[in-house]
Amino acid sequence: MKAGTIGERRYPFDWKRSAVLLLAFACLLSGSGRAQDASANSADATGDDADVSVATLPVASTAQDRSREAWSMLTDAASDAKHPTARIQALAALGMLRSSRSEKMIVDAMDATDLDVRTAAALAAGQTGDRNLTTSLRNLLDDKEPQVAFTAAMTLWKMNDRSGEDILMAVVDGDRSAGPSMMHGTEHKIDKDLHNPAMLARVGAMQGAEMFMGPFGYGITAFQFIHQSGGNLARAAAIGQIAQERSAPIHKELLAALGDKDPMVRAAAAKGLVDYRDPATSTALYALFTDPKVPVRLSAAAAYLRTTGTPGPPTKKASRVAKGREE
Repeated sequence: MKAGTIGERRYPFDWKRSAVLLLAFACLLSGSGRAQDASANSADATGDDADVSVATLPVASTAQDRSREAWSMLTDAASDAKHPTARIQALAALGMLRSSRSEKMIVDAMDATDLDVRTAAALAAGQTGDRNLTTSLRNLLDDKEPQVAFTAAMTLWKMNDRSGEDILMAVVDGDRSAGPSMMHGTEHKIDKDLHNPAMLARVGAMQGAEMFMGPFGYGITAFQFIHQSGGNLARAAAIGQIAQERSAPIHKELLAALGDKDPMVRAAAAKGLVDYRDPATSTALYALFTDPKVPVRLSAAAAYLRTTGTPGPPTKKASRVAKGREE
């Protein structure tokens, strides 16, 4: 997005908005290099729980059965209080949907005791583009954890909601300011950690991972999983780019990638197929419901629901144009 442009509307140059965007980029550069050294939060943060035994697919199942199974997978993972990693990965998948059912699961996760789950819920809300979630996001601006408050402020900003501007400006000010400020009639608790370079590095890693690792949730967990599994970030990123244009060759490539040995590629391919509405795509995604990796299964479940009619975030104009060329 170009500076001064939000959606289809154009605004005059604003140094504050530009500073916030530069902050996110700076945090990404400073934080991503430190992410690998962060300590794991027990075995749940290592990605080991992604390798599990799952039931085989039934010989015969109706479309209703498959949709019910997809929702069940997402609901179980999103409410799994014992495994924060599974909840984070479920929220990443729920960000692909836009329905009252997925909305409730995202809002419920904003009250989780785990701060990374609350952060993931804020990111998922932003991915949906659903303005019905802005009220819940505003509640997170006063979260006791700076990471959560900052992520909520960033998410609201991207949704053209300036409620958390005072938090973002406090981070921009750094050591020059230690107290909260009043903007847009709001005053939020500005934790001193929002001026702490180490905390900002972690927050930067969260924001950067949200940009690049959608199918795997975000953050330290995603970094560790990729390094342990040998996941290829470049290939997954390439899939995310080509999937933005719909064409027969790209469709074929995405379907083939569902069988790739790299779980990150499989998950990215599943996410890339969300805007196709043909039986072959839905059937191929359904086959991943028994994938040994949790992120792949959850991405496939959300993508399956999209391909069978569940709405998702607003479709980009470029994608609609590309669809017209394919037809």
